[in-house]
Amino acid sequence: MTALQKWDEPRPVRLTIEDFLHLDQAGAFRDYAKTELIEGTIVAMNAQFSMHGHVQSLLFRRLADAVDEAMHGYRTWIEVSVAIPPADMPEPDIVVTRFEPSHGAPVPVETVALVVEVADSTASYDRTTKARVYAGAAIAEYWVADIQARSIHQMWRPESGNYAEHRRVAFGERVTAATIDSLIVDTAGL
Repeated sequence: MTALQKWDEPRPVRLTIEDFLHLDQAGAFRDYAKTELIEGTIVAMNAQFSMHGHVQSLLFRRLADAVDEAMHGYRTWIEVSVAIPPADMPEPDIVVTRFEPSHGAPVPVETVALVVEVADSTASYDRTTKARVYAGAAIAEYWVADIQARSIHQMWRPESGNYAEHRRVAFGERVTAATIDSLIVDTAGL
């Protein structure tokens, strides 16, 4: 279809990762604190407040220590973009990956073992839209640390664009990864 063709009704334009990166490099998102590309749509994220930072920091420290013990060759990072071609580039709160750092490159989805989102006001979005994106990309396991519900929604076994298995672990209990042997994270104090 060419640029001069007409449609019967307006249609949204879905961006690719490359489109998003070009716009970002051109400064298109300068006035936004944080943006992500989700299902081809640019999404501006909320500011992160103190409780979000508290939960994110503690969970990161504990998960990073557990990954160092249980997963040789993997590392744990905070707020790094994950490239999920062709039209998703989320920036999860925590990512467990085997990717080696590279200047100017997002983390390739095929290197990701676990993604964690910390949700204060976005728990429903993270459990639905973000879960669909991560499951559709075959990320083996996904956690949502739900501050309001004081629990971690643990999801695994991606199947047909959703996670087939779910469990909820209350803050204060230990989370045992469903897809990674010997990965156990204490959530006391969250």
